[in-house]
Amino acid sequence: MAESTGSTGSTESKAAEPSIAAGNAAVRARFPFEDRQDFEDADRGFVATAGDTVVRGGDGGGVWEPDAYGFLDEDCPETANPSLWRQSRLAARHGLYEVTEGVYQVRGFDLSNMTLVEGDRGVLVIDPLISAETAAVALALYRRHRGDRPVTAVLYTHSHIDHFGGVRGVISEEDVAGGVPVIAPERFLEHAVSENVYAGPAMARRAAYMYGAALPKGKRGQVGAGLGQTTSTGSAGLIPPTLDVTRTGQSETVDGIRMVFHLTPGTEAPAELNVHLPDRAALCMAENATHNLHNLLTLRGAQVRNPHVWAHYLTEAVALFADSVDVVFASHHWPVRGRERVLAFLTEQRDLYAYLHDQTLRMLNQGLTPLEIAETIEMPPALERAWHTHGYYGSVSHNVKAVYQHYLGWFDGNPAHLWEHPPVEAAKRYVDFMGGPEHVLRRARDSFAAGDFRWVAQVVNHVVFADPGNTEARHLQADALEQLGYGSENGTWRNFYLTGALELRKGPVGTPTATGSPDLLAALTLDQLLDALAIRVDGPRCWDADLAVRFSRPGADPVDLRLRNGVLVHTTGATPEAAEPDAEISLSESDLRAVLLGAADLADLVARGRARIAGDAGRFTELLGYLTDPDPGFAVVTP
Repeated sequence: MAESTGSTGSTESKAAEPSIAAGNAAVRARFPFEDRQDFEDADRGFVATAGDTVVRGGDGGGVWEPDAYGFLDEDCPETANPSLWRQSRLAARHGLYEVTEGVYQVRGFDLSNMTLVEGDRGVLVIDPLISAETAAVALALYRRHRGDRPVTAVLYTHSHIDHFGGVRGVISEEDVAGGVPVIAPERFLEHAVSENVYAGPAMARRAAYMYGAALPKGKRGQVGAGLGQTTSTGSAGLIPPTLDVTRTGQSETVDGIRMVFHLTPGTEAPAELNVHLPDRAALCMAENATHNLHNLLTLRGAQVRNPHVWAHYLTEAVALFADSVDVVFASHHWPVRGRERVLAFLTEQRDLYAYLHDQTLRMLNQGLTPLEIAETIEMPPALERAWHTHGYYGSVSHNVKAVYQHYLGWFDGNPAHLWEHPPVEAAKRYVDFMGGPEHVLRRARDSFAAGDFRWVAQVVNHVVFADPGNTEARHLQADALEQLGYGSENGTWRNFYLTGALELRKGPVGTPTATGSPDLLAALTLDQLLDALAIRVDGPRCWDADLAVRFSRPGADPVDLRLRNGVLVHTTGATPEAAEPDAEISLSESDLRAVLLGAADLADLVARGRARIAGDAGRFTELLGYLTDPDPGFAVVTP
């Protein structure tokens, strides 16, 4: 066991403190590490991996490197939770795997898996990863060992970017025009683009913490994210679906591949489906049943997911398919085989979400607050013994808070919490009440030596927010967060803690991956695009402004923009709200979209005869001047 290093002012990572090392050692005694079933399942069907596992982008830089996780083959160090180390070792396995006859997966080449189902002539691709670069390498690996089959269909199981972003690595617009269908659950496009645009910059910044993309990979750094290792950083795109799945039981046959769909909206994603392959006795569970407890409210931020609905759809999946399925697989992790094991896996996953839902409601109806429920709830022993229920990605702690939020919102009912000071002002007052920063840090160092890292992180945060230039406070806070990361079973908690420590020591890392790619922006409807523009209006700067701009498009109703009271409203066609425009701009819809996205200059379009302006052109310029840009590197662990 490591000796206590204490907290020093170094900007480098530290060893594990004795209490963390002891806690990690206790994990080994608590859980059945001798159970090797998951390793057998993960390795079964292995065909081969790529010769060069560094996936590079157009600029030659690496966007994915699975061999960077080779250190996981070593024994778990004191600086990592052994349960998370085990999960990461499984998730880091990479290559082409046979799931069952005619069904293959490429795993370990992105956060998610790509599944390939062989048809009469070609291959159906299910969930083409995040980046075009990783998807292209995955498809090439498949073809190298199974033949140069054309992609005859693409299926998106749900609306998260790791399940569609790499589509241009497997098909093109020309393929779709030539008859290759792109299948997705209804309302997929709406949710896919809105999540990555409206709150996209904030989500992307927090995702930098969640997936730890800026952390060094290694024993004291990023070891995985539970659901997969991390996110690739290549080119994300989107080709809109051409075939919507609108009901459970809908059956489609493409290239001889028969698919029966099970719609599961509001589970892991707002638009999601499972797909049964009856001729293969196989069931794809998308991301509704994976080898971990999933998120009810992801740490990067999203809409709260409803575990009651989630559990209901898992019960429905069992009723529909369990007696005809020999293998169940998902878009993350590894398959489960055998009907008895499939039934146990699906019902235990169902019980996991149902228990969290029902027990949280029971306790909130007894008056417990989110923090109290998170500290009180205990999982049933049978579920805790099953490795696939562990909180590697979601956690019991933050999931029960999500259930509370779903039903009762952010307020816990205590009026003292109704109008609290914001973080910086509260921090200054806390530190003053506690006797000043020197006194707080002296007491916090004692707490650090005693192994109470949760308290150190909580109390020293006040000193950092009261005085972000206090180097001693920043280093002590970093040391405390680091120790919490070392002890965490949850991969995303570890990444949050360690990224926070990194930024406190060395400054902001920014946002390694961006979700608002040109392809995603191009997929926005005009309404969505104008809504996204309204989000960027600096309201206080234009409280007194009142301006109206009309866009006239050939063959379509005009679009009126009205900025008043700091609110940008758009209407189409004649409405009681439409005002006489200060300026009317005539141009094609494609040019309008380019102007609104900043990809084209209106004056240039006018000069080239592609746009005309009647009225005061300066009013549109004034409107653009009220727009702000999101900050992809905003402060997280400092004010």
